[in-house]
Amino acid sequence: MVDVILGLQWGDEGKGKIVDYFAPQYDIIARFQGGPNAGHTLYVQDKKIVLHQIPSGIFHQNTINLIGNGVVLDPVTLKRECEAVAAFGIDVKKNLFISERTNIIVPTHRALDKASEMSKGESKIGSTLKGIGPSYMDKTGRNALRVGDLLDRHFTTQYIKLRMKHQKLLDNFHFMEDISAWEEEFFDALEFLRTLNVVNGEYFINNHISSGKKVLAEGAQGSMLDIDFGTFPFVTSSNTISAGVCTGLGVAPQKINNVMGVTKAYCTRVGSGPFPTELHDATGEELRKIGNEFGATTGRPRRCGWIDLVALKYTCMINGVTQVIMTKADVLDSFADLQVCTAYQVNGKETKEVPFQMAKTLPEPVYQSFKGWNTDTTQIKAAAELPATMHTYIDFINASIGAPVKYVSNGPGRDQIVCL
Repeated sequence: MVDVILGLQWGDEGKGKIVDYFAPQYDIIARFQGGPNAGHTLYVQDKKIVLHQIPSGIFHQNTINLIGNGVVLDPVTLKRECEAVAAFGIDVKKNLFISERTNIIVPTHRALDKASEMSKGESKIGSTLKGIGPSYMDKTGRNALRVGDLLDRHFTTQYIKLRMKHQKLLDNFHFMEDISAWEEEFFDALEFLRTLNVVNGEYFINNHISSGKKVLAEGAQGSMLDIDFGTFPFVTSSNTISAGVCTGLGVAPQKINNVMGVTKAYCTRVGSGPFPTELHDATGEELRKIGNEFGATTGRPRRCGWIDLVALKYTCMINGVTQVIMTKADVLDSFADLQVCTAYQVNGKETKEVPFQMAKTLPEPVYQSFKGWNTDTTQIKAAAELPATMHTYIDFINASIGAPVKYVSNGPGRDQIVCL
């Protein structure tokens, strides 16, 4: 069977640590969508490392890690990641596998991403400029190069054909940057990619499932960034929800068992787009400061606000979430008062549904107040030791979102997690 861990907000929920925490219980960790726009932060041997494409189980020597076909892969970023992981004594050539159907991000994808975003002016969507959107466009346009194509002797010809297509688009944007250095890096990284384990991903994973192996599917970004169900057009280019596991790995729906959703105890967002509970005051700045809310991939300051139960209940519903993991609860330790968004005001009417076009309707949050716990929770190991006011906060969220909070993360360390 396949269990799933994914984000329930706008990404950056702390999924990397959570996958790393649960990884010893599984034989295989598999990434099913997204690309190097993801940033999963782990602390290994008390050192911080950010993974962008490699599954977060890579530091567990007996765990197989699979990059699935739903991912768009940047070979340059992958090579750097592998080098960083190898510095911890991990042999990626032993336990990292890549589906041959995985699409490749080429240098002109990055150029197109940058050119397109620059052309939007004030209407920018907040792209990470990693080439994600253009790469998925080539996938749906049936022009993409895939990892399995590296074994084809005509790969270079295919690349040149795709580059020429992209150049015409770049000319329309009047994009004049020299990307020759990017290409040099790219072809060097392709040689490294050829040395890794490229497999027929769907057979690989299904054969393991049939033999009784336990699989954990790891999502990137968050459910509110889903291309279909997120805050369109301020979304990513893939299906970040649990349904994406089936198409991103090649497993049937009935193989999915538990869906574990990760949410912060508050809410953040990177880049542009609607964010109903965003705080533009000293409280928002305090959340950012205490939570060290800066993008793992981009370094951009994250927008911060109170937890949004309208959006959270929505993402629990569309994902079929069976349990919730709440991260960064310790960030709220010093707040005397907390707010929880329980509904939206849209056009003068109260609703508990996420609107079709949140960017245009601009919902106003309806809040319910809670007392903070004003206690350092970072050393707590057992649920009974958590402050009563914290239990009240969590119990209210439990009753509101349709899925139980089963774990609370109270710090960045591997052992800083409390089972409720």
